[in-house]
Amino acid sequence: MSGGNAAYVEDVYESFLQDPSTVSEEWREFFEQLPKVNGGTGVDIRHSEIIEYFELLGRNRARPMVAPGAGAANIAHERKQVEVVQLVNAYRLSGHQKANLDPLNLRDKKSPQDLDLDFHGLNSADLDSIFQTGDLSFGYKEASLNQIIGDLEKTYCANIGAEVMHMTNYEERRWLLQRLESSRSCPDFGHKTKRYLLKRMTAAEGLERHLDSKYPGTKRFGLEGGESLIPLLDTLINRCGNYGAKEMVIGMAHRGRLNCLVNVLGKNPAALFDEFEGKRLVDTSGDVKYHQGFSSNVMTPGGEMHLALAFNPSHLEIVAPVVEGSVRARQDRRDDVRGNLVVPVVIHGDAAFAGQGVVMETFQMSQTRAYKTGGTVHLVINNQVGFTTSLREDSRSTAYATDVAKMIEAPIFHVNGDDPEAVAYLANLAADYRNEFGKDVVVDLVCYRRRGHNETDEPSATQPVMYKAIRAHKTCRTLYAEQLVSEGVLSAEESDAMTNEYRAALDRCEHVAMGLVSEPDSSLFVDWTPYIGHDWQTPYDSHYPLKELQQLAEQVSQVPDGIQVQRQVAKIYDDRRKMAGGAVPINWGMAETLAYATLLKQGYRVRLTGQDVGRGTFSHRHAVVHNQKDGETYIPLQDIEEGQPPFDIYDSFLSEEAVLAFEYGYATTTPGGLVIWEAQFGDFANGAQVVIDQFITSGEHKWQRLCGLTMLLPHGYEGQGPEHSSARLERFMQLCAEHNIQVCNPTTPAQVYHMLRRQAIRYMRRPLVVMSPKWILRHKLATSSLEELASGTFQSVIGDDTVPAEKVKRVILCSGKVYYHLLEARMEREQEDVALVRIEQLYPFPEEDIRVALKPYVKVNDVAWCQEEPMNQGAWYASQHRMRRVVERVNEDAYLRYVGRASSSAPAAGYMSTHLDELNKFVNAALDTSV
Repeated sequence: MSGGNAAYVEDVYESFLQDPSTVSEEWREFFEQLPKVNGGTGVDIRHSEIIEYFELLGRNRARPMVAPGAGAANIAHERKQVEVVQLVNAYRLSGHQKANLDPLNLRDKKSPQDLDLDFHGLNSADLDSIFQTGDLSFGYKEASLNQIIGDLEKTYCANIGAEVMHMTNYEERRWLLQRLESSRSCPDFGHKTKRYLLKRMTAAEGLERHLDSKYPGTKRFGLEGGESLIPLLDTLINRCGNYGAKEMVIGMAHRGRLNCLVNVLGKNPAALFDEFEGKRLVDTSGDVKYHQGFSSNVMTPGGEMHLALAFNPSHLEIVAPVVEGSVRARQDRRDDVRGNLVVPVVIHGDAAFAGQGVVMETFQMSQTRAYKTGGTVHLVINNQVGFTTSLREDSRSTAYATDVAKMIEAPIFHVNGDDPEAVAYLANLAADYRNEFGKDVVVDLVCYRRRGHNETDEPSATQPVMYKAIRAHKTCRTLYAEQLVSEGVLSAEESDAMTNEYRAALDRCEHVAMGLVSEPDSSLFVDWTPYIGHDWQTPYDSHYPLKELQQLAEQVSQVPDGIQVQRQVAKIYDDRRKMAGGAVPINWGMAETLAYATLLKQGYRVRLTGQDVGRGTFSHRHAVVHNQKDGETYIPLQDIEEGQPPFDIYDSFLSEEAVLAFEYGYATTTPGGLVIWEAQFGDFANGAQVVIDQFITSGEHKWQRLCGLTMLLPHGYEGQGPEHSSARLERFMQLCAEHNIQVCNPTTPAQVYHMLRRQAIRYMRRPLVVMSPKWILRHKLATSSLEELASGTFQSVIGDDTVPAEKVKRVILCSGKVYYHLLEARMEREQEDVALVRIEQLYPFPEEDIRVALKPYVKVNDVAWCQEEPMNQGAWYASQHRMRRVVERVNEDAYLRYVGRASSSAPAAGYMSTHLDELNKFVNAALDTSV
């Protein structure tokens, strides 16, 4: 590359621009990865082409003008030239419909009408005529129509079907067309690469055959029929590594997972065999082998890369946003703003990709501020059947399973899975596109499923024609080996030797992944050591010096001059300054703000997302101040001090499932901070129930994955109807076991302050589910002092010291907002014979703290649980046995009874009058000690 070789390099580059296949594979890879100058994305033009253009311009100016009426033939030819341009664009638009994509040849191959010569006013007599090629990137400016069509057929109608014309961004579309057309979508790999591809195909097929012979009839969701996935992943990893990527996070369902674990990530075959033989590897419930995750380090041309395969339940596609969250966390840790250092790869099934709504949600988040990751490479293992459903009129309404990706104008490349070279070519193209534009790209690996949905299934019962074709079809590895033997790349004996060597390696239980690093670079990992082995009683120090807290309170309540603050927001900040000075008690919004501020000062990063979190659904937070003059924003919590940890706050798009899954993935990768998702209303969290069930409440037990995610779920009965009252506390309580999550229902600003700080400071990392308030955000009785914040701690139970214990006839246990209804009614009646004990943490159940709170009332036999939720909802059914146990420990003659709304199929009443009648009825019943 020295100056003396510049002319030679220039000549090679000229040849590459005209036809990439004319230069060696090494030069081609080098030129394809050249950075663009000044951020440009256009296609380079050959110098010789520019010279030719000016020569042609000069000749045209020297030509005499054609007399009117003398150029009829020229005019006809020019009209045909226009038709040729339209034909070219028709191939670009519709060529994929004619492409040879189905290895089984069962797919109805269309011959699109707009690819016929007649459609464009052309005929066979025009085939030998010379036409200009316009913006085609075939490397020639003019050619016969026959040659142009031949190259268009190779480019758009062979074993690759490209869909790029739906993209409105010209630069991206032009870049892709140039890459496809200049190479005719035909890879031109050298012998070394072809042998490598065969070796990886040998591994893919070899593992499946080995497992089938060793464990016949055992479920493994094998990759047979889609073996090209292994060289696809290997090629993608190496290409991304070449661009400097240091990590790749992969998400996939169960099809082919075991093959990827062994042949790509480097899981030891012996460990897999142990799982097949049913050996217990963990003390918890664990999970089936085709849901397991794994991580390893491999060496790529650009250096060492950490690979992580995410754990995944059988709920197909839900892992996609989890992967995105994990990737974003890793990128944030590396200050990788563009996303070059950490790459997300999500492997889908065709039926799930078309059918699961979370796919759309994940695509929608791909370019948003809160969730973008620099582009995801989507790989679809297209078996052309989902379980037993293969008819298109049953499985989807779109032409392709991948059409959902068009919503974000992602390029989509369909490829025949029996062509490993075309597959590898697209792996490189996908990596190059992501690196160039930082956007999602889809590779649709059209293949088949040699066995049924699993290895115990007989698929011919429902797909007789498909499986007749499969039984007669040679394996992909066999076809490719025969091709390479016929090309003289290797001999049949060498091909057989590859198979035998791989089988022998498995028998010896050796690692069979390529480039596996035996002593990985530990700097690529997150150190979870400090967070392992803790429980919910792990001690922590939540104190914060009062003077420093006052200073911080003053600081986060200031808005710089020049920012015009909206009137109501200005009042909120004025009140906060008064709170900082001690003139006004601390309210909920201020306490929450101070929790974040103190954590930031102590070195903890904070991330808060959800619908409307900047302001807060109920306008209590206003962490983001909007300048009324120009709409610019100011965030006081980002302006605490130079070099502070990040405070990331983003209003999310209108999604629960994908966003909550994303934040779960983020939290499982970021142990040293506070990660919060807030629902707009707690009721809407049930749109993400699969995330709650399969990940948040069970992920540690199944997969030993720690997660400190906090969920703020606004909850409270205020007459707003069935969909704006309940965060479905009962569902979380039902999921509680083995101290898997924390469920809190705080009632004071000091409590929320200490609860949030505890979640970050305490080394235990388990999810925190909060029934957060609405009505009591500004309640005059729901206030705290700065002293309570500075020196207090989170109280799992708050006893009642406002009434004399000797006068108490009834003790009411309660949680959350209902306490204030009972308190106000008791104050109004000037009643002293009822004590109100608040359970602020419902799980893990604070039995000893409740016992201590009840101890002053050891002679009281009348104990009630009062809740505002209907009897079949809330905490009653899940917790009554625990509460009874502790009540009887204090007084064996005491009996715990229920006071509250009657059981209901709906969460709440839709009429305000009904709501108030119910409220008054159960409050009166709770406080009436005469019955």
